[in-house]
Amino acid sequence: MNLLIHPTYFSSVSHFVAMAQADSVTFEVDDNYQKQTSRNRMLIYSPNGVQLLNIPIKHSKAAHQKTRDVRIENAFDWQKQHFKSLEAAYRSSPFFEFYEDAFVPIFNRKHEFLLDLNLECIELVSKCLGMPLAYQKTDEYFHTAEGFDDYRKLANGKKDPSVFEEYTQVFGDKHGYLNNLSILDLLFNEGRYALDYLKKQSL
Repeated sequence: MNLLIHPTYFSSVSHFVAMAQADSVTFEVDDNYQKQTSRNRMLIYSPNGVQLLNIPIKHSKAAHQKTRDVRIENAFDWQKQHFKSLEAAYRSSPFFEFYEDAFVPIFNRKHEFLLDLNLECIELVSKCLGMPLAYQKTDEYFHTAEGFDDYRKLANGKKDPSVFEEYTQVFGDKHGYLNNLSILDLLFNEGRYALDYLKKQSL
């Protein structure tokens, strides 16, 4: 599979299922940025159920802005809030403490561009998963992606119908199984077994 997909913020399980099963990965960076997608947000399993973590974006005066040009609004201490939310959600998970030190630097550094942050998140998670990831980036936009398996739609969670095999989640006894959250949910709950899980799922 020659995968074409968006680099998103601590991408959903479906993104990583696609990447784990791909022969090659190309990230779409030349499309027009779309709000209310997982480009700048992730879903985690909090003590109260699903929680949305959203990165604030600097508003552009241009009618259309390329994904590669989108800047993060760092006037808010969103990194501290996000990490506290991850701690509340996953501190008691089997593998949070095992991976914690690897993730702290991302939340202590202020990135200027959303794309750079998203690529760093994907590279870090891939390393934690033990999943080799060599990728390319687009240099122009094509509405129809000839020669690719086009999974760009996964960046819009509302258009992602993926349903995956259940695994144990921290608050599963309280709220039941929550499907297709951020890859962090799978990683912190399944640890080194997460990659095997990803390879067994179907999109």
